[in-house]
Amino acid sequence: MTTEPEASAAPTPASTIPDTAPASPAAPPPGHRGLWRERGFPAFWLGQGLSQLGAQFAALAMPIVAVAVLQADDAQMGYLHAAETAAFLLVGLPAGAWLDRMRKRTVMIAADLVRAVAVAAVPLLWLAGMLEMWHLFVIGAVVGVATVFFDVGYQSFVPVLVRDEHVGPANGALEATAQTMRLGGPAVAGLLLKVLSAPLLLAANAVGFLLSAISLMLVRDEEVVKPKHERQHLVREIAEGLRFVARTDFLVRIVGTTALTNLGTTIAMTLSPILILRILGLDPAIYGVLMTLGAVGGLVGSVLANRIARWIGEGPALSASTLLFVASAALLPAAAHFPDAAVVLLVLFEALLGFSVLVYNIVQVTARQRICPKPLLGRMNASIRFVVWGVMPIGALVAGWLGTAFGTLSAIWVGSIIAMLGALPLLLSPYARMRALPTREDATRQA
Repeated sequence: MTTEPEASAAPTPASTIPDTAPASPAAPPPGHRGLWRERGFPAFWLGQGLSQLGAQFAALAMPIVAVAVLQADDAQMGYLHAAETAAFLLVGLPAGAWLDRMRKRTVMIAADLVRAVAVAAVPLLWLAGMLEMWHLFVIGAVVGVATVFFDVGYQSFVPVLVRDEHVGPANGALEATAQTMRLGGPAVAGLLLKVLSAPLLLAANAVGFLLSAISLMLVRDEEVVKPKHERQHLVREIAEGLRFVARTDFLVRIVGTTALTNLGTTIAMTLSPILILRILGLDPAIYGVLMTLGAVGGLVGSVLANRIARWIGEGPALSASTLLFVASAALLPAAAHFPDAAVVLLVLFEALLGFSVLVYNIVQVTARQRICPKPLLGRMNASIRFVVWGVMPIGALVAGWLGTAFGTLSAIWVGSIIAMLGALPLLLSPYARMRALPTREDATRQA
C-alpha cells in the first residue's frame, strides 16, 4: 500500500545486537518505556519528526507548483511522479546490497544533505524567474535517488539502533510522529499559502532534511559492517536477497498485495491534484485542510496498530486494514460525481486511507524485520521495495497516458479498481487468519 513506512519505514548487516526475534505484537511488548532509554533513539526520533514536518509542506506545495504555477497537464503530472519514483525501480536492488556494505547512518546523512540542496533549488529558481517543469523533473529524480538510499537505510537502521523487543514500539513511535506532523503540517502550509507562494514552502522541506542530517550526526550506534573478506560479489549478494524474499511465502504475499495496491493508488493519486484543484475547483488552502483532517486517520492508525494486532491477532489486523483500504478506494473518484458532498468524501477517503495504510504497514514491516536474518535486512527490504515502489513510476506514466486518452476521472477510476483488486493475494492466504505471523525461526524451517 502506498506510503509504506519504509521511512513510513525501509530498507542490515550484522550488528552487535543479539540476533533474536523481537516480541510479537500479539503479546504485550516488554519494556515499551525502555525504548526512550535506548541510546540514540530520542535524537533519531526528533530529527525524523522535524524532517516529516518539512515533507508535509512539500507534499502540498509541489503539486500546487506544478498544477497552479506551471499549469501542468495530465501527462506532465505523470512524468513528474515517474521522475520522483523512478529510482526505486532503477537503483532499488543494488542500493540494498550497497547499504549492507556501509554504515547506514553515514549513508542517511549524505542522502539528507543531497535532498536539502536539491529541494532548495526550486524556490531559488522561482525567485530568479527561471523555474520550468523540466526543472521539477530533474529535481524530483535527484531527490528520488537520495530517498532510495535514505529509506533503505532508515528501515534497516531501526533494528540496529534499538533492541529487538523495541523494534515494534520504535516503528510505532516513528509513525505516530510522522502522522502528527501530517496532521498539522498541511493546515499550516495551507494558511501560509495565503501570504507565500507555493515554491517558497519548499524551503521548509529543505530545512527539514538538513535537521534530519544534524540529528543523525548526534546519534551513536554499534553497527558493525561486514568485513570486505566476508563479502560476496555484488550481483550474488543482490540475488541472495531476492531468493530470500521469493522463498518466503509470507513475503511473497505481502509483495503481491502491496505492489498491486501501490500501482492502483499511484495511478489515482498522480492525477488527484488535477481533480481537486482544477475539476472540483477547491482552493489550495482547503486542499491543505483536507490533508490535515485526513491525517487524523493515519495518526489513530499509527497509535493503535500494535494494540489492534494484540487484540485480534497480526494476520486479522492485516486483513481488516486491507479490507478497510478497499472500502476507501472508491471515495476519491466518487467525489467528482457528488460535488456537493465532495469535501466530506475527500475527508473520509484521506482518513480511512491513512488509518488502513498505517495499521497495515506497521504490522507487516515489523513482521518483515522479525522474519529476516539481520545480515540480510538491507537486501530483503531493498528487494521488496524494488517491486512495491518500482511499480510507482510505471503507474505514474500509465496515469498520464490514461488521463490524456480517456480523461482524468476515468483514469482515477481505473487506478482505484486496480488498488481494490490488490487485496486478494493477502486475503486469499493462510496468513490472513494467523494470530502470530511467521518468525525468523519459521522462515529457517521453511527454507
